Amino acid sequence: MIRCVDVQKSFAIGDRRVHALRGLDLEITEPGFYAIMGRSGSGKSTLLHLMASMDRPDSGEIYVAGKPIHSLSERESTMYRRRDIGVVFQAFNLIPTMNAIENVLLPGLLGGEQSKGLTNRGMELLDLLGLGERCTHRPEALSGGEQQRVAIARALLYEPPVVFADEPTGNLDSQASDQVWSMLARIAEEQKMTVVMVTHELEAAKHCSKVFVMADGTVRGVIDSAKEGGLDAGSVATRTQHLLGASE
Repeated sequence: MIRCVDVQKSFAIGDRRVHALRGLDLEITEPGFYAIMGRSGSGKSTLLHLMASMDRPDSGEIYVAGKPIHSLSERESTMYRRRDIGVVFQAFNLIPTMNAIENVLLPGLLGGEQSKGLTNRGMELLDLLGLGERCTHRPEALSGGEQQRVAIARALLYEPPVVFADEPTGNLDSQASDQVWSMLARIAEEQKMTVVMVTHELEAAKHCSKVFVMADGTVRGVIDSAKEGGLDAGSVATRTQHLLGASE
C-alpha cells in the first residue's frame, strides 16, 4: 500500500542545510489506522508531505497505492492529490462562505463535476460522521470537532485507498480529539482504507494498528498493537523511550 525506500530530503535555511529525512525506509502493506510519532524536528510532517506529493524528495523512492510518487509530473501530482488520496490538516481549511456540504463537494467542484451522485456521496459521508443535520451550516456555526469532521468527509469524497492526516487534532480539545481518532479508526476498518496520521498525541495510539517512531529523519522502530496486546499512551511512551534509547 505504501513503501518508502531510502528517502532523503533537506532544506536550505539561511546558509545552513538541514537534513529532514536521512535515508528513511517505511512500509505499510495492509489497510488500517497508522500513526507516525516523533519529537518536533524528527521529520514526520516532511515525510507526510512527500507521501502526499506536496513536495518532492531529493532522492529515494515513494510508492502509494502502486503509484511512484517520487516521479510524478506536476499535473499527475495534482490529479493524485485530488482523486487518489485524501488529506486532512490541523487547520480545517474550510471555505468560510460555503456550508458543510459545499465544502465536502469542493474537490468535485474544482474538477468541474456537479453530478447528483457526487452530492449523494457527500451527504452519505456527512451522515456517516454524524453531521447530516448540519449540512447547511457554515463553518462559523460549527464546533472545531464538527469542522474537522467536515474536512474528513471532504477527504473521503472520492473513496481514496489512502488518507493522510497531519496533526488532525492539534486544534481540538481532548474529547473532540478522541472522537476524531475513533472515527478515523472506524473508517479505516469499515472502508478497508489506509489512514496514516502524523501526531504528537500519545493518547491517539490506542486507536492505531501500528505506531512508527521517528527521530533524526529516520524510522527508529515500529510499535505493533497486535504484538503488544493493545496500545495506550503509557505503553507507547515506554516503548518509544526504549526505541530511541536503544538507537542512540
